[in-house]
Amino acid sequence: MADGVLAPTPVHNSSLRYPFSQPFLFANFSAVTVFLPYWPVASTQRSYCVPMASTHCNSSPSRYFSSPTSSPKTSQQPSLLVFSGGTAFNGVAEELKKVTTRVSHVLPISDDGGSTAEIVRVVGGPAVGDIRSRCLRLSDESTSEAIAVRRLLGHRLPLDASDAKSEWYQIVEGEHFLWNGVSRPYGETIRAFLAYFQNQILRRASDSFCFSNGSIGNFFFAGARLFFQSMDAAIFLFSRVSQIPSESFVLPVICTNDRLTLGCELWDGEIIRGQNEISHPTTGAVQAVNKIFPEVNSSVLEQLSTVDCIVYSMGSLFTSICPSLILSGIGEIIASRSIPKVLLLNGSHDRETTGLSASDFVTAITDALNRTYGEPYKCLQNYPSDYINALLVPKDGQVPVDFECLDAQGISNVIVVNSINDPKFGTVFEPSSLIKALLNLIPHFVEEAGAN
Repeated sequence: MADGVLAPTPVHNSSLRYPFSQPFLFANFSAVTVFLPYWPVASTQRSYCVPMASTHCNSSPSRYFSSPTSSPKTSQQPSLLVFSGGTAFNGVAEELKKVTTRVSHVLPISDDGGSTAEIVRVVGGPAVGDIRSRCLRLSDESTSEAIAVRRLLGHRLPLDASDAKSEWYQIVEGEHFLWNGVSRPYGETIRAFLAYFQNQILRRASDSFCFSNGSIGNFFFAGARLFFQSMDAAIFLFSRVSQIPSESFVLPVICTNDRLTLGCELWDGEIIRGQNEISHPTTGAVQAVNKIFPEVNSSVLEQLSTVDCIVYSMGSLFTSICPSLILSGIGEIIASRSIPKVLLLNGSHDRETTGLSASDFVTAITDALNRTYGEPYKCLQNYPSDYINALLVPKDGQVPVDFECLDAQGISNVIVVNSINDPKFGTVFEPSSLIKALLNLIPHFVEEAGAN
């Protein structure tokens, strides 16, 4: 496999100078790094790294899910595709499934924090944490057993390493109270892949595995991926076990069985690897890279071509949203669709977006979809309004809404949505109000709802 990188040509926003000199994707030592095109905060900011897959997901998204039979009313539900990370949209996803199950969740697979980092360190492969988190949010809760399975797969081990290891063995051996309410068929299926994961880490005795704060769902997911040597198969199995509706898709933006790492290049030439290093910088290191374009999961392109609405979720702008947008084919299809294309503005700033306004968010997304910082012949020149035609803003949010700049970008449909104060994340959208505002943007759905 050739080492490589995607490198795009800077376009400067009059109100913001990105610290990236050349954003790109690079592959090095069998890992590909996706470098983001713009970083708003100076030298402490970094980018996105991802190992290239030798195979790609070319099958229909229906392969990922097969559980409860679809309701006859499903065809009347609006269909959405959401670009998001693993945390910010989770609460909305749980509420949204009560209104429509026809949602495609597109997620990056470069998270390198928490128990995901430990799994990747010891057994390799793409990060599974964000995929697992969204699958759990979509899982069935209609029976006591479904709730028990969700509780088991959503469980985290203690922070103390010794206590965590002890509890892990109780779970693998089937002696933990978390198995209460899980039937024998489900229990044997889940335990088989937990045991397979345990076997794989024992075979790598030189890399001692730390179970501290480990996610049982992550371990099950990793065991399935290792057994099948396929991210597709692992998602399919996890979806069956957690009984996700057959019309709901959880799609990795790149389908690979290799390790992925997020990285970025700063304007001064420094390259930093790791999503955690980008969002929570400690130290960085300069790395030599070559250029490459990884392929997008074809199922994502299929869904983009047919859905009724495209949503750019709130969340980590540069490490969760933009990495899914810079791949070839994404911008082309989005620009061609005459449907609602909605940006959900963050309610507060984080390390990645301090000092940015609403129009800066739009610029970042536009540059990512245009691949502005890539090879000139692979760049697009679409307008912001080709990608975003509505902006939902949480009431009392911290990000300034600069209406004149947005209007100059061709975005005049700005809607304020009720918000709530979350102790951990600050100002966030009130889920039911957000969903109502989203659905009101889909014309034929509004017409059908009125007719009924």
